[in-house]
Amino acid sequence: MARLKEVYNSQIRAAMKEEFGYANEMQIPKLDKIVVNMGVGEAAQDKKKIEAAVNELEAITGQKAVKTVATKSIAGFKLREGQVIGAKVTLRREQMYEFMDRLVNIALPRVRDFRGLNGKSFDGRGNYAMGIKEQIVFPEIDYDQVDSIRGMDIVICTTAKTDEEARSLLAKFDMPFAK
Repeated sequence: MARLKEVYNSQIRAAMKEEFGYANEMQIPKLDKIVVNMGVGEAAQDKKKIEAAVNELEAITGQKAVKTVATKSIAGFKLREGQVIGAKVTLRREQMYEFMDRLVNIALPRVRDFRGLNGKSFDGRGNYAMGIKEQIVFPEIDYDQVDSIRGMDIVICTTAKTDEEARSLLAKFDMPFAK
């Protein structure tokens, strides 16, 4: 079992129940899924860029990535409908907890000039979105093999009803929010 899942079951559930006074165990918020998305705008001209992005995303998450396609054509961006423009991975269960553990304890401390995550990036329904400018903060990526630095979006979906509950849940998972 993943280390963070054990921590959630043994400590975080009890702390959340005490903090918010839930009457039922099923009301306690939990992590639902983590979606990692990497947009590759330069893939319109070079197909090798999307393959490199997919391989890096698979190395970071440990799960097969899905290529995302453009839903409509935009002439200004030289983009056609159905053209591959990125990749994404949806993590659930054990892989989700393993990724969260590596994100909080390894990747975020390696970000240059890191002062904490924005505490206002919640969507109103208990989901948190963040962006990372460089994929090389993850130890799975070999710096010498990288052809270009790409950023990625990470969305953490929870079952919390409000942003306050979600912030409390993620803080108990040691997410480094800025003061």
